[in-house]
Amino acid sequence: MLTLALNKGRVLAEAVPILERAGLVQPGQFKDTRALVFEPAEKSGLRVVVMRGADVPVYVEHGAADLGLVGKDTLFEHPTHEYFERLDLGIAKCRIMSAGLADAEFDISRPLRVATKFVRLSERFFAAQGQEVRFIKLSGALEVAPRLGLCDLIVDIVDTGETLRANGLVPLEMIAHVSSRVIVNRTALKVKQAEVLACLSRLQDSL
Repeated sequence: MLTLALNKGRVLAEAVPILERAGLVQPGQFKDTRALVFEPAEKSGLRVVVMRGADVPVYVEHGAADLGLVGKDTLFEHPTHEYFERLDLGIAKCRIMSAGLADAEFDISRPLRVATKFVRLSERFFAAQGQEVRFIKLSGALEVAPRLGLCDLIVDIVDTGETLRANGLVPLEMIAHVSSRVIVNRTALKVKQAEVLACLSRLQDSL
């Protein structure tokens, strides 16, 4: 049996139809329930565990899950050699962008202050530009940070941009495109190779 760690929320909602078409989960299995562990559908051999996105790569890295389904934004912040990124499902798409106040003027005598939860990704982006930056890590409500003077810019996920506009911010630079990816534990790919490859093939055929 394989275990799949699955990001709850939007990723789960958009992944379920693919999993159902692949015959890996039972139709309607995830509706109207607070259960977090779902035993394999008939002949699927795949147990599904639903969790927060940030925890998915942790479970896969340590082998508690053989596979994971999670947004690329999460993987940017959790690099490891213990899993492989094997399949882009092309779902839950969004962008990671920098944003700031429309009329902002920056003090060039000091480092740029950037608030984000994507510190690793942002470090690489601004370093490539040769920009000196001081990062402020926040978990949520980033849109208010520039207005309160905490930072000059934010780096965050942008979908429609409505939340930015509602808080007086404008999107600035594209940093990364995001979609949901299937990751596979390194050891599982060796020990359960046939089962893992069969599962990936069924997912690929159901896109």
